[in-house]
Amino acid sequence: MAQLIADRRDIDFVLYEQLEADKLSTHKKFKEFNKKVFDMIISEARTLAIKEILPTNHDGDRQGVVFDKGKVTVPPCFHRPYGLLAEGAWTSMTASLEWGGQGLPEVINRAVLDYIWGANYCLANYGTMGHGTGIMIEHFGTQEQKSLYLQKLYSAQWGGTMLLTEPQAGSDLGALSTRAVKNQDGTYSITGTKIFITNGEHDLTDNIIHPVLARIEGAPAGTKGISIFVVPKIWVNPDGSLGEPNDVACTGVEEKLGIHASATCTLSLGEKGQCRGYLLGEENQGMKIMFYMMNEARLNVGFQAFTYGSAAYLYAANYAKERIQGKDLLASKSQDSPSVPIIQHPDVRRMLMWMKSHVDGMRSFVYYVYSLFDRIATETDSGICEKNRDLIDFFTPLVKAYLSQKSFVICAEAMQVYGGYGYTAEYPIEQLLRDCKITSIYEGTDGIQSMDLLGRKMSMKKGVLFQRFLSEVRETILDAKKDKHLDTLAQALSRALDRLEPVGQDLAKTAASPSVKTAFAFSFPFLDVTGDVIMAWMLLWRACVASKALASNPKKKDVDFYQGIIKTAEFYIHSQLPTTLGKMEGIHNLNTAAIDIPDACFGG
Repeated sequence: MAQLIADRRDIDFVLYEQLEADKLSTHKKFKEFNKKVFDMIISEARTLAIKEILPTNHDGDRQGVVFDKGKVTVPPCFHRPYGLLAEGAWTSMTASLEWGGQGLPEVINRAVLDYIWGANYCLANYGTMGHGTGIMIEHFGTQEQKSLYLQKLYSAQWGGTMLLTEPQAGSDLGALSTRAVKNQDGTYSITGTKIFITNGEHDLTDNIIHPVLARIEGAPAGTKGISIFVVPKIWVNPDGSLGEPNDVACTGVEEKLGIHASATCTLSLGEKGQCRGYLLGEENQGMKIMFYMMNEARLNVGFQAFTYGSAAYLYAANYAKERIQGKDLLASKSQDSPSVPIIQHPDVRRMLMWMKSHVDGMRSFVYYVYSLFDRIATETDSGICEKNRDLIDFFTPLVKAYLSQKSFVICAEAMQVYGGYGYTAEYPIEQLLRDCKITSIYEGTDGIQSMDLLGRKMSMKKGVLFQRFLSEVRETILDAKKDKHLDTLAQALSRALDRLEPVGQDLAKTAASPSVKTAFAFSFPFLDVTGDVIMAWMLLWRACVASKALASNPKKKDVDFYQGIIKTAEFYIHSQLPTTLGKMEGIHNLNTAAIDIPDACFGG
């Protein structure tokens, strides 16, 4: 089971051969590190994940969280590995040294989380979620707020959350009703109810710091009048010690399809009129500050989804190699012909190849996006930094939504490989399938991500973000065309990209016209085909690297690996990309049936 968390050979390939992450240590910001240190950290993360975290995943799912009289207890088996996560500073890998962090590159942290999240996301997230809370305080808080909260949040001594959603508002944050009234001492009294709060209450830490969206009395209506407040579960004294409990009460936890060991709470603020918080940033800046965290959260959700898909594929591939059933199609029809592992059956190989192509493409894609942060951190040219920020902005909804969608399908395909056994709790796939589904729903549903892509990212800077993406893909295509073995693949991707460009531009124009509803009926299909093209881009890029490696007479053990990368790109571009071209035609037609059909025609 150990090797099924993540594929170390592929991690190393993406990090060092595709993205050349080892070169980061030549920059001043990361001069304390080198490839040997990076490898040691990743290996230690793998050991921790295998020995301490993975064994808690099944038991945590079966036990779930327990709510009793306002208190939430996590599965008992979580406490030891959580302490090891905090003790080993695994939750502060990328945080600044000033606040107790390790200062590691973002892309190396992804390799660490490939193992730690892949072993048990619910457990790990109790520790890592405080990073997002800390990021907001670090960038928008006062010096006093930073001193009180940052080190404890980054080190996982205290937990962190994000209190956005309300029963009547859902994803419409402008409709929130939580109120804030300024007190004479500069604090604010908060009253309201928040729902679906991940890690809103638990027994792993002494304190939980809640960033809370609320509206100050007299503030403008809608999202323009929203502010954000730092509301601790336990009030923190000026010297950093814990004081009196704040008026924050957990009134229940949700029973869910998956992630049973994650506490999804309803929190009541100010039931006794004594909930206090500090303003973070300035009044009415809540949405701006919240989206600073939200963009990080959305990338994290896409990565969370990827870890489920990666694990499901590896489990399925291993099972297919071991499960003996059926005769080889080329064997004689004699009863004496031996049964073979199901991996020898063509349809099973097709399913595994589909899963592998998406897992490989998604790993390269999400690691690449995080590497853009490292490029910004080490770059002095403002123009290059701006380009990389534009790419991150464009890719964020795609990482969140495309990876969520495809990882869920990977889990379903993995279950299909297992057959009836995959549907039982005896094997891990059914849990991965259940746990994965939430990733397409929380931190903004995938439909909302597609609206962000079409409605904001396609029009930002008059379409510059989209053009930057297209240019990056064309660079890879040009590189691949220099290789006679990859020229056919490069031409196929070029045709798909040439079709995607006008489809996206025309859809963006329609979104700014009176036919806006029709355009947004195709926003998710557009996100889907853009993600498909990104997968082809990443696989072709990988093939370019692998082809060059094969030409340099690699070690025998690496030959199969590199050839597998090229075959995976071949499978996807020749077998899957034609379907994407068909989906693009469906978008370009802009059929209005979904908008025109009467409401009464839906349902019985």
